[in-house]
Amino acid sequence: MCLLDDHMQVTQQVPPIEHLTNASDRELDEMAIPQQWYTQDTAAIAQALIGCILVRRIPSNSVTLAARIVETEAYLPDDPASHSWRGLTNRNRAMFANGGCLYVYRIYGVHRCVNVVTGCTGVGTAVLLRAAEPLLGTEQMRINRKCNSSEKRLLSGPANLARGFGFDLDDNERSCTGNGVWILPPFEQQRTIGISPRIGISRNREALLRFFDLDSSAVSAHRNAAVTATVFCTEFSTIFPQRGSVFGSGGSGAVNLNCQM
Repeated sequence: MCLLDDHMQVTQQVPPIEHLTNASDRELDEMAIPQQWYTQDTAAIAQALIGCILVRRIPSNSVTLAARIVETEAYLPDDPASHSWRGLTNRNRAMFANGGCLYVYRIYGVHRCVNVVTGCTGVGTAVLLRAAEPLLGTEQMRINRKCNSSEKRLLSGPANLARGFGFDLDDNERSCTGNGVWILPPFEQQRTIGISPRIGISRNREALLRFFDLDSSAVSAHRNAAVTATVFCTEFSTIFPQRGSVFGSGGSGAVNLNCQM
């Protein structure tokens, strides 16, 4: 079982959000959370992703989209609500990949939902991105959604988030550690997280696998938390000059974002 290591330290400062616009793809590769971090415990990752920064660069117009993740849900292999519960299929194949890529699927025949795949190859776990706060590229997000929503509702809800970022089925199995899509560690050192049952499912409803920022108006649904947790994160960095030594070389070494509850 992969666990978050409380003893690993990350010591550099996070660059301001406006620096992301001019950062090269190579610089964003260095800023991003590395792939091996995603091979750990799915529920822990779902909670740790609250406050992280989702970044996408559109090659056709060089627009950089960025948003702060404020709501997630974890889906596990022994979970009747998970797409992976009945085993590997062509539709859910990405869920069984090694952590650190996207699982994008169609819902209700029209909408898309985007997940971050977690765990090791063959496990079948992922984190659904339910809502985010826009930081960069807001007008492009409105164009993608074909609407004039307020910022707090623009990426509120998994379908709105996917459409705002322009994710589609051809992004399925795409890496989220480079090649146009990145997730960066959070900018803030402290945040209060609500934990509750997931939304819109018919099975395993009681599982406390939804995580959300209690202070964010972009959260997609109710803010009635069964449990609350204050997470303190110190000395974050989105620049890892010694990435191998800090994060280990893969599944043999657990990694973390230096968070404590």
